[in-house]
This record gives sequence, structure tokens and C-alpha cells, in this order.
Amino acid sequence: MSKDYQKKTARTRTTDEPPTPLTVPDVVSVAMDEMAADVREGLLAIAVGAGLQVMAAMMAADVESLCGPKSRHDPDRTATRHGSEAGSVALGGRRLPVRRPRVRAVDGSGATRELPVASYEVFNDTEVLGRKAMEQMLAGLSTRRYGVGLEPIGDQVTAEATSTSKSAVSRRFVRATEAALTDLMAADLSGLDLVAFMVDGVHFADHVCVVALGITIDGTKVPLAIEEGSTENATLVTSLIVGLRERGLDVTRPVLAVLDGSKALRRAVQDVFDHPVIARCQLHKIRNVRDRLPEKLRSLVERRMRAAYHADSALAAQAELETLAAELDKTHPGAGASLREGMPETLTVLRLGVPPTLARSLRSTNPIESMIEICREHAKNVKNWRDGQMALRWAAAGMIEAGKQFRRVNGHLHLPALRAALEAEIRKTVPPAMQDENSNAA
Repeated sequence: MSKDYQKKTARTRTTDEPPTPLTVPDVVSVAMDEMAADVREGLLAIAVGAGLQVMAAMMAADVESLCGPKSRHDPDRTATRHGSEAGSVALGGRRLPVRRPRVRAVDGSGATRELPVASYEVFNDTEVLGRKAMEQMLAGLSTRRYGVGLEPIGDQVTAEATSTSKSAVSRRFVRATEAALTDLMAADLSGLDLVAFMVDGVHFADHVCVVALGITIDGTKVPLAIEEGSTENATLVTSLIVGLRERGLDVTRPVLAVLDGSKALRRAVQDVFDHPVIARCQLHKIRNVRDRLPEKLRSLVERRMRAAYHADSALAAQAELETLAAELDKTHPGAGASLREGMPETLTVLRLGVPPTLARSLRSTNPIESMIEICREHAKNVKNWRDGQMALRWAAAGMIEAGKQFRRVNGHLHLPALRAALEAEIRKTVPPAMQDENSNAA
């Protein structure tokens, strides 16, 4: 049942009073002569015409269940018919005007109050229109071309329909994306068992939205949160991660934090998570080194770095990378220094002994970048970013849409082994005395 229906009926019944049940007739007769014109317009137009007659029958059945049979005296009747008034229902991304029946309840003192007609409240649900508007906009249709994406429902019904104008669609889209943002930022995270965590930024004009993605122990990718600012600074990222903790995320367990190398991201993760194991994105490191080299050397250095990252052990990989860095020092010292910077963290996944199938998902920030790319794709037609709230709404809608497309990470069956490797890694860095205190506290 819709939130709008709950709000409307809350004013007309006590909190202990159950909602009005929806009455569905066993049999409905459809007048085919009323749909003669629809036959020439196709099957969907016929279905719409029949559906409108069924809706009218359902509303009549609801009224009868509340008031009893029409024109029959009933001394125990607690509700009476009160005519009808103009109303509207949602139909295929539009609003269609209908006559809404009215029912009033009568108590012992003779006072009356309006009663909802359950079927009308269901068909009047505005959330359906909001979802349709968001689907159309995220698919790339502008508000001006919204009607192009709607299914044909017959010329007569289309002529009577409303709420397809640019402004109406825009208002519904804003409300739907605001709801998506609220749902994303209010979701309870206490039930998530994260084994990996990624955070990155997506730019919309002058606005930066920092987004977070979690990978659970069963391999599910979960969009977690979003914050808006001007740069990816430590304060912004810390605020985002603290918000995750306040929403119930367990930050006491060891977690693999896959980052792009930003010092702000690294600092924020270490400030909030109790036992993070930092892994630098290998693809970002390759790009950083490539950008400091002339065109003729880029492919060769990239091949050598990729080969090193796929070595049999972290020690072998580090030896190959140190050799390459020493060679670069002679001709391109900037590239050599970039390669050495954070080198151990680029080998974290290899050092943990992650199997190749799972390592493909964790050696880079590709999982979160794919989510960001979906956000960008959905917002590619936006030319005027008015404010940060608009950027947040579009990004949140894109993240939720991306969550519907996610599949479990490759090699997810190895995630329990990764959890064990992370715990062993933390034990190496935690002093024995502190380990004893933790075990005693447990």
C-alpha cells in the first residue's frame, strides 16, 4: 500500500483501525460496444479500455462493501454513499481523469467523516508515476520527449490524459530522485558483513560526489553512501565513512580497502575503520607511471608492470618492479619515483594470496568505477547542474540503478579465505599484548 494512501487515510481513522480492505469482484462484465473504436487501435488500447471498466467495477464493489447494496434500507449501516467527484488515476506514465466515488461514515451522534475507497487509492498511487519518470530520464529521454517513451493506449484515452508536460515530469523526477537519495542514505547497514570496501569520486561539472561501495562475504556488491563537495578531501570522505558507522556498519572487523591512491581517501579509511588493510589500485598506478613517460615507452613499461603484478608472489613482483624503477631512474626519474610510491600497497592482494579469479575483482577499483560509469551514462544529457543537491540526486539514482544490474564478484567463493588472510595480516601488525587484551575482552 502506498505512502500517500497511508497519509490520506490517517486523518480519517484512528491508529487502531485497520485499513480498508480492497474488494475484488469475482466476475466483471465488460461492455465491448464501448471499445469499438479501440479495436482499430490495437490490442493494448483494447486492454486499457477493458481495464478502465474493471477499475470502475472494483470501485463500485468497494463502495458496496462499505455501504451495502444500493437502494436497500439497512438500519445497521455505518457508511453512506455521498456521490462522486473529479479524481485521477495513474496509467502508463500519465494521469487519467476519472470520477471518484465518495463514502462517508456515520457515527451515533450523526457526525460524518470521509472514508477512503481502497481501489481508488491504489490506482491513484503517485509513486508509480515517479518510478516511470525516473526510468525514462535515466534511460536518456529528456522531459520534453517524455511522451515518446510511453506506450500507446488509444487516441481517446491519450487525449484525456494529463501530467506528461515538461514541468510535470520534471517535478515527478525530482521527487523520485529525492526519495532514492533518502532511501540510499537511510538504509540500515547493521546486517552487512563487509570483506572489501571501495570509495571513489564522480564529477558533475563543478561538483564532486564521493561514493562508497561494499562487497559482502557472499560476494554481493552494495552501494553504500554518497557525499557531495568540491574536492575529494579527507574531511568529506571521513564524513561519508562516519555516516556508514552511524548507520550500523561494523567497522571493527578487518576489511580490504581498495583505493585509487588518494591520500585523503587513505587517511579517512584509517581514521574510521579499526583494522583496514589498504590495497592500491594497480590500474591507477599504471596510468600514473604512463603519464610520466614518452609515448614510445608507455606500452613497454605497462607490459612489464602488468607482468610483475601477475607474478607468483609479492616478493617476486616487488623485485621486478624495483628493477624497472631503477631503469627508469636513469632516463625518467619522475616515472621511477611514481612507481616506487606506495609500491607495497599495490601488491597487497598478491601478498594476501588471493586466488586469480577473485584477484581480478580486487586488484583495481573497477567494481566501483563501473558503478560510477553507470551514473555518468544516466546523466550524460544533463547540461545545467544547478547545485550540489541536484548532483546528489542524479548520482544516488544512478547508484540504485547500478545496484539492480550488479552480479556477485568473480571468485566470490574465495571471500571467506580472504577474510582469514585479512585477520592474519592484522595479527602481524597488532602487538601481542593488545591481541591478549582483545581476546580477554571477547
